[in-house]
Amino acid sequence: MIKGLDHINIVVSDLERSQKFFECFGMVVIDSSELSGSWISSIVRLPEVSARYVRLGLPGTETKIELISYDYPPSGKSNEVSQANRIGYRHLAFEVIDIEKIVYNFKEQGIEFLSEIFVYEKLGKKLVYFYGPDGILLELCEYVKAK
Repeated sequence: MIKGLDHINIVVSDLERSQKFFECFGMVVIDSSELSGSWISSIVRLPEVSARYVRLGLPGTETKIELISYDYPPSGKSNEVSQANRIGYRHLAFEVIDIEKIVYNFKEQGIEFLSEIFVYEKLGKKLVYFYGPDGILLELCEYVKAK
């Protein structure tokens, strides 16, 4: 029986830059480590893995994000990974309080959004998409009426 969602793993090209980006959301480091040896190579079915990872979480929440950067074998990036209609995991959505203020603050930091804030009336949800490190598609959302 599944107990819950533990974490989401994201492969990134620059671990430190990506960590700082997610810390802007208020996430804090829970763990970090270098990963190498037969155990990790066996688990991911890649030869001679050498990688670094950091586990981040929002205080008071259970789901975590694990960022991993592979030194070997090197990671490649699909040019289409950021397109919303591609099969596979598409984006992470962060529920926020005061989406307008957060969007304003992020724009001040140079983050570009794909559109203006949209309201999906059916759920009473304000939402907007933007790109994080390495073109990771992200969403901010705020529920303005009961779910």
